[in-house]
Amino acid sequence: MRVTIFGATGLLGRALLHEWKGDEITALGSKNADICDTRQVAAAVVAARPDWIVLAAAYTNVDGCESKRELCMQVNCRGAVKVAEAARQQGARLLFLSSDYVFDGSKTAPYETGDARAPRSVYGESKAQAEEQIMGILPEACIARTSWLFGVGGRSFPEAILKRAATESQIDVVNDQRGSPTYAVDLARAIIELCRAEARGIIHVTNRGDCTWFEFAREILSQAGMATEVRPTTSDKFVRGAERPKYSVLSPRSLQAFGIQMPSWQDAIGRYLQERKLAGAGS
Repeated sequence: MRVTIFGATGLLGRALLHEWKGDEITALGSKNADICDTRQVAAAVVAARPDWIVLAAAYTNVDGCESKRELCMQVNCRGAVKVAEAARQQGARLLFLSSDYVFDGSKTAPYETGDARAPRSVYGESKAQAEEQIMGILPEACIARTSWLFGVGGRSFPEAILKRAATESQIDVVNDQRGSPTYAVDLARAIIELCRAEARGIIHVTNRGDCTWFEFAREILSQAGMATEVRPTTSDKFVRGAERPKYSVLSPRSLQAFGIQMPSWQDAIGRYLQERKLAGAGS
């Protein structure tokens, strides 16, 4: 199988390259192919002749998207549409990475794939619009929604918490937003399985279980053996550019339908810390 990955230099892209074995991979970063440039996208897809395209490229600064709406929509929506059009012209399958932020967070039970999109942020809106337009272009596309992505080698919540804990005795973390942390390595492995299973439609892909950011931080420091105190607080004490869903847990039913079981987020933290140590990030 020939696979082209857009966004290969990002957190997820690097995990995909490390985990994907036995297939022919074409790895593209923004310097190789700008997804906002129709000609570059088309040329890259024609040259690689992929069976599958994994679109992991995105503008992911959620707060920055609020002040840079045009850039956000250009990359996350119109850029994604250009890749979908190139996939259709080449006869390739497409897996598009989307987000829990397409939901408004008003539920108190896990979101199912068919629940209505109601984003509260520009970032969420860009992903929601991309989903709808991609499915119009490629009805057989696979939309993989994930949440609270973390991993080694890039910006992520655990990295920020560990760095703060190294110099602070107390950390305040919000305890009124609930979701499912997702380790890039586990997400990459699930994506590989989905492509090989010829998956289509919307699928929710997160590590098993859910928590608040406070509970996430506390578990990170506990497993890291750090004594920094983590104190719960509320979102109104940490006003940010973009509104986050209060509840964005994604139901695993769509993923389980393919026989894919994700490890727990607590288990993922342990492996993340080990990978981080091996990479020298913790020294």
